[in-house]
Amino acid sequence: MIKITDQDLQALKALVREAGQIIMQVYASDDWATAEKADASPVTRADLLANQHLRQGLQQLFPDIPYMSEEERLPAWHERQHWSQYWLVDPLDGTREFLQRNGEFTVNLALIYQQRSRLGFVYAPAQDLFYWGNAEGAWLEHQGQIVSLHCRAPGSELLLLTSRRHSQHESEALAKMLVQHPEYQLRTEVLGSSLKICQIAAGQADLYLRLAPTSEWDTAAAQPILEAAGGRLLALPSAQPHAYNQQESPENPSFIALGLLDWEQDLLKALTST
Repeated sequence: MIKITDQDLQALKALVREAGQIIMQVYASDDWATAEKADASPVTRADLLANQHLRQGLQQLFPDIPYMSEEERLPAWHERQHWSQYWLVDPLDGTREFLQRNGEFTVNLALIYQQRSRLGFVYAPAQDLFYWGNAEGAWLEHQGQIVSLHCRAPGSELLLLTSRRHSQHESEALAKMLVQHPEYQLRTEVLGSSLKICQIAAGQADLYLRLAPTSEWDTAAAQPILEAAGGRLLALPSAQPHAYNQQESPENPSFIALGLLDWEQDLLKALTST
């Protein structure tokens, strides 16, 4: 993997922040130019402008590393399957949250090497929350203050984060799993974008189960942040760390993001019995 120097890291952070500022300029305007993609998901002018800025910046900083983004045509599989490393980008994760003006949207940038996400940046510009992580650790910068991130030890009450479009299957599986753990009470909160995974890394939540469809750019940036903080993002049903660029489709398998909980086997039993 290419060596990311401290100077590179600062340049990457600045690039992600600039993309967030571009998004906020559109957010503050009336010109969103919303359209619908082939999968019926929305795309706005903010998505496209942020993507253009990230692509241009990464090509200047690292001209030899390929680029893959939600907002561009997928590179051909016969080429992509041979990539040893590449940038994986969602320039505006949570476009629906952007359109709802709830502030729960992020810029996601990840460096994939040998099918694992090794470096990730997640920036929520409306909330001034900037997360990043790699093998050396995970951090959050907010209002000029930088703190190291660590998953929390589970207490008697667990916080489950869910999407606004979570499935009934997820609720049923978790209910069955809790029968095996009567020592815990489960509280649920709804949160948009990859902020759910980052909140677990920050010790503000305990788990996030996703059985409905997502794509690789939805998880890649937050995964190294969570892992560096002591958590795990596990593909289901394998219960192995989620990997990338293993198939032509960018669709993720089902997955669970966990803090300091060892629940994957109980979850697998619950899923197979629903």
